[in-house]
Amino acid sequence: MTGAAAHTCRRRSEGPIVNGVRIDPVTPSDLLEVTGSFLECGRSHVAHFCAAHPTVEARHDLEYRRILNEGDLNVPDGAPVAWAARLQGVPARRQPGTDSLHLLMGWGVSRGLRHYLYGATADTLAAMRARLEAAYPGVLVVGAEAPPFRPVHDAELDETVDRIRSAEADVVWVGLGAPKQDLMGARLRDRSAAPVIMCVGAAFDFVAGLKRRAPGWMQRLGLEWLHRLVSEPGRLWKRYLVGNTRFVAGVLADRPWRRRLIP
Repeated sequence: MTGAAAHTCRRRSEGPIVNGVRIDPVTPSDLLEVTGSFLECGRSHVAHFCAAHPTVEARHDLEYRRILNEGDLNVPDGAPVAWAARLQGVPARRQPGTDSLHLLMGWGVSRGLRHYLYGATADTLAAMRARLEAAYPGVLVVGAEAPPFRPVHDAELDETVDRIRSAEADVVWVGLGAPKQDLMGARLRDRSAAPVIMCVGAAFDFVAGLKRRAPGWMQRLGLEWLHRLVSEPGRLWKRYLVGNTRFVAGVLADRPWRRRLIP
């Protein structure tokens, strides 16, 4: 069991710091154990799936960094984040949001876990829901909602929270992309929308079948980012070519990791 499995209802104070963001390395079994503890805790929890890009943004944005570090679990979604944790002597491997969503969907069937999808578009949500119900017979997707592309006002969010509570959702999956999803996850947690809120980014498009994931060999080598860059160069070139350079520079600048940047 890794240290992250020690989560109960309190945020850890220890752990590797990557560009000022606390990271919680987890194995798949840890993730299930931590999620189970969150479900039993009696309050709302938010998990952020952190690739390199969010940590770069958080390094230069104090408020965003605070939101991530006040989360209940920060999972190393990207290979660079896991690499940065290993540089600090912490055993870590990436635990992608897409894999985690599939893991928890399957795990939750026998437990009657109730899932709510928040993000993307109505068409994406319909495709995602159909594929999940086909892949996991008996899975309970009790609601799906595509928010407006503009900022969501407090009154609108309160209505969403009412719908989530009325559906008696156990887990809310938020797929809006970083940093938007992390800000929304924190707002939902603050309103006690559900016991567990998972901010998983592009997982919605992958699960819906709208985008293809990298081949297994690229995933094993930590090159899924390269596959995404080649697939969407016009949209992602800056994030990966410029952003990854900034990520590495920030990680190396913090050696021996005395400048932790924690708010």
